[in-house]
Amino acid sequence: MEGNQEDGWLEVTTYLDPSIFADSAIPEETARPERRHHRAHQGHGSGGKVGAQTVRDARASGQGVFPAPVKSERAKWIEIDGPAGKVKLRVVAPEKSRGVYLHVHGGGHVLGAADQQDRLLERIADGANLTAISVEYRLAPEHPYPAGPDDCEAAALWVADNLRDFGGDKLAIGGESAGAHLSAMTILRLRDKHGRTPFNAANLVFGVFDLGLSPSAQIWQFGRLVLRTMDIEQFGNAFLPNTTDEQKRAPDLSPLFADLRGLCPGFFTIGTKDALLDDSLFMHARWVAAGNKGQLDIYPGACHGFIAFPSEQTTQSIKAQIAFLNSALG
Repeated sequence: MEGNQEDGWLEVTTYLDPSIFADSAIPEETARPERRHHRAHQGHGSGGKVGAQTVRDARASGQGVFPAPVKSERAKWIEIDGPAGKVKLRVVAPEKSRGVYLHVHGGGHVLGAADQQDRLLERIADGANLTAISVEYRLAPEHPYPAGPDDCEAAALWVADNLRDFGGDKLAIGGESAGAHLSAMTILRLRDKHGRTPFNAANLVFGVFDLGLSPSAQIWQFGRLVLRTMDIEQFGNAFLPNTTDEQKRAPDLSPLFADLRGLCPGFFTIGTKDALLDDSLFMHARWVAAGNKGQLDIYPGACHGFIAFPSEQTTQSIKAQIAFLNSALG
């Protein structure tokens, strides 16, 4: 970031360092597993050919690209009233809590579950002194839009109304991939539908913010890691069936096109080998241009979902996310 003082005005220019996008910037530890991840990914994408439930079951048992989830002995389930019945919440509390980190899991609105990232929730809970609460929202294609967003909205309203029960008055929200999308949607829904802005921070990790497909999402073909254009298209069609790309860019569906004024500080994490690279680059720029505080954390060579794999970049990223939460929450 550069600043120039002239005639009483401070002109600030934020720029990206081109060198972080070069192959030479990719750590050897990150580059090495590319072929293995690519092989494991075959047959375990969005579930378009083999069925969503088959892929969900495979992920839950550690088959495919992602490691098997490790459950926390500290975690517990609670239930709240939702728009179509009960909504389950996965709760991981620190020794001393000052509020809540409302978490929304990823999986393209089709895969994933609230109990598949307990270790991540433990680290955030302990590092930020927040009770981590992950939403078990309804999944497409069985439950397309607006089911998932409605569940997340209900969870956010309930948590905001019961915040003191979790040890304090601080409230952050965040998630990965589709979870980052749903987190951004939830922030906007609470503001626009309820006139409420209860969040102190938004932790948006390799999110999808343009459901009509950003440029990088449109060109990420076979051979890239974890997430390809065809996967993104299948996820989007399951979440929003019979909807054109232009319709998917409505502001209430794609946060990139929404009015972003008056929002909390945001932290955007992305890898340079992620099909959703442009989503984070563009969303961060629009977030800041709308007058909000925003930070962008870029990892050379990191693929989509990289924090699920043990590496120095994963450790660095999670530490950075926790540092952001602590800074934003004061």
